[in-house]
Amino acid sequence: MKKEFYRENRATLYGSVEKNSLVIVFAGRAPKRSNDENYEFYANRNFLYLTNIEQENTVLMTAVLEEGVDEFLYILPPDAMAERWTGRRLKPDEIEELSGISRTKYLDPFMNSLWLYLRTKGIERIYLDFDKLEDQEADTESYRLARYLQKEFPFIQIKNLQEQLRRQRTIKKPCEIEALRKAEEITGEAIIAMMKASRPGMYEYQYKAEFDYVLAQHGVLMSGFPSIISSGENNFCIHYYDYRGQAKDGDMILNDVGARWEHEINDVSRGWPCNGKFTEKQKLLYQCAYNTSEHMFQILKPGIPIQDVDKMIREYCYEQLHAAGVCDSYDEIGTYMWHGGAHHIGFDVHDIVSRNIKTAPGMVFCVDVGIYHEEWGIGFRLEDNCLITENGCENLSAAIPRTIEEIEAIMKKEN
Repeated sequence: MKKEFYRENRATLYGSVEKNSLVIVFAGRAPKRSNDENYEFYANRNFLYLTNIEQENTVLMTAVLEEGVDEFLYILPPDAMAERWTGRRLKPDEIEELSGISRTKYLDPFMNSLWLYLRTKGIERIYLDFDKLEDQEADTESYRLARYLQKEFPFIQIKNLQEQLRRQRTIKKPCEIEALRKAEEITGEAIIAMMKASRPGMYEYQYKAEFDYVLAQHGVLMSGFPSIISSGENNFCIHYYDYRGQAKDGDMILNDVGARWEHEINDVSRGWPCNGKFTEKQKLLYQCAYNTSEHMFQILKPGIPIQDVDKMIREYCYEQLHAAGVCDSYDEIGTYMWHGGAHHIGFDVHDIVSRNIKTAPGMVFCVDVGIYHEEWGIGFRLEDNCLITENGCENLSAAIPRTIEEIEAIMKKEN
């Protein structure tokens, strides 16, 4: 996406905060893996949404004043030896081309600049990105800075940017939707490659290799999130990442995968028999999931409380399972449906959004129908990406084979 997208995101954020405030957002840093090795750096998604910069130890600091906006990006300075080991660092002109931020400073004087603002510019409050979901998570720079400020500048109010950023990221802009369409296209090609390669005796890591290969051919060097690819009884682990299982003849293959294109992440699940032919029991359960998914795409539209979507999926899927003789009462649905049926996607695979809202045009979330029948040894999910439109919705991943007939035809053609 172009720098104008990120510039607009920042302008919306700055317009939402009170005057005489500082906005500070950190890119983050790669956590230590072991000894002298770090994990691969993964930028804070809110920072990325605002800047398009994926370089660690970078800080956005903006003063929102009565007289206007004073915006700087603090970056790592050139360091020939460090760059020899870990790669070149972005230069100010590259920063501007990526983000639209024209003024940069090196990171070292960041705290001095902060002090200067607080002492001379009449700053009354500082907005930080507090993004913890659980108390036991490690503190990020925002939390550490907040503690420091409360000690050294107790008269400064500390406020949280999270809710405003949730509101902004809830509704996708046209360029974001186009990026998601491209991610769907790549993901679909990769899922079809797995279907065509599928056979009894194939290892889960071989399915993953097929998926990763297609992504790499499109320049996507990292999947949108850790791929979930399993077979047989491993399908009963919802978030399974071992990849060492081997598909036995008749096993269902479960995959929950996605690509990342221009920072937008999609999330699609498909299930199929490794031998390319559904058994009668597999057909029965899969048809229940498919019918439920089709029903949801027929009724989803603006104005539905988002927390009701999961309930709607479960209730309709129960009707299908009950009609098929699998469930006797709704009280049993938890035996076969183990997880939620709707989450938003975007810059995160489980994207941050406003809470307690109704569906609205521009929202994109998953319709995820998972059925797990342990007694029959069958587990899979059918997950598609729903774009809410002005009058209804669109299945962004509809072109990825999803009916029994489509799946069997593709696998038969190759095998």
